[in-house]
Amino acid sequence: QVQLVESGGGLVQAGGSLRLSCVASGRTFSSYTMGWFRQAPGKEREFVAGINWSGSATSVADSVKGRFTISRDRAKNTVSLQMNSLKAEDTAVYYCAADGPLQRAIVTSAGPYDYWGQGTQVTVSS
Repeated sequence: QVQLVESGGGLVQAGGSLRLSCVASGRTFSSYTMGWFRQAPGKEREFVAGINWSGSATSVADSVKGRFTISRDRAKNTVSLQMNSLKAEDTAVYYCAADGPLQRAIVTSAGPYDYWGQGTQVTVSS
C-alpha cells in the first residue's frame, strides 16, 4: 500500500520557521516528481513547491519564493519543505504529493499527482 505521511506542522508566530517532512512508503519514489500543495479554508488547493525525480530541479510558487525551500533524500524516500519568514497568509493544510514514475518535469497543477498524504496543519499567528 502506497503511503505519504507528512509531519512537522504546528503553530508558529509570524516571522518564524517550520520544516515539513514527507515520508513515502509502499514503493520506491526515486523516479517520482514530488510536490507540496496547500489549502486554506474556503480556497482551492494550490501548488507551493515541487522537485523533480533526481533533485536537480525545483520550482516554488511566487508567493513563497525566497522563503520556502524544497529538498529530497531519494535514498530515504523523503521530501522536505523548509519554511522561513512565515506569514499569516501561509496558514493552511499542507499536502505532500507524488507524480510518476515517469521522471517528467515538475507540474504545478494538482491533477497529475497520483498519491497524496493526509495533510499537516500549519498555523501562523500574526
